[in-house]
Amino acid sequence: MTVRLLDLTPKLYDYMLSVSLRETGLMARLRAETAKMPRAGMQIPPLQGQFLAFLITLIGARRCLEIGTFTGYSALWVAAVLPADGTLICCDVDEKTTAIARRYWREAGVDQKIELRLAPALDTLKSLLASGGAGTFDYVFIDADKANYDAYYERSLALVRQGGLIVFDNMLWGGAVADGRKRDADTLALKALNAELHKDARVDLSLLNLGDGVTLARKR
Repeated sequence: MTVRLLDLTPKLYDYMLSVSLRETGLMARLRAETAKMPRAGMQIPPLQGQFLAFLITLIGARRCLEIGTFTGYSALWVAAVLPADGTLICCDVDEKTTAIARRYWREAGVDQKIELRLAPALDTLKSLLASGGAGTFDYVFIDADKANYDAYYERSLALVRQGGLIVFDNMLWGGAVADGRKRDADTLALKALNAELHKDARVDLSLLNLGDGVTLARKR
């Protein structure tokens, strides 16, 4: 069977932005500032940020968790649509990049919804579970070091409620996951997780060709 795949040309991408993107000026400024940084490729694209915010609204999320925050662009999208009493816990270890995030969160007036924890994410997740956090989160976004994705997933699955959503970034890894010649640790970790998620009966699953590959896992 022949599968027709749409070629996402720069012209078509620009068209999508023109008819879909509702990015604020502040978000655009954060994205532009981040684009000048050495690790700019870590930032998610604007349509993905908007998609995450859409998911938050769709599931009525109030208690959210982000593993890997960088300069805070994805967190800004999520916090902007959380209700006034909503909470987003952000896990990161980089004081310099998260200082940029804090600055933009304050300017956007959403900093009161965000709790930044500067510590290894696995330690933060362990602490949340130990303090009675199991089954209390609506949404988790995983976008950190790839070698620990599986460990982040298992802890996140314990933290989210039934019907809660876990979102993974970089699951296509620039196409490397489909290239048998790629044998680096990050690629192998992502390939292994993709295979595990495919057969994991604990979740409903969808892998989307959005950004660098976004996987949605809904806890059954």
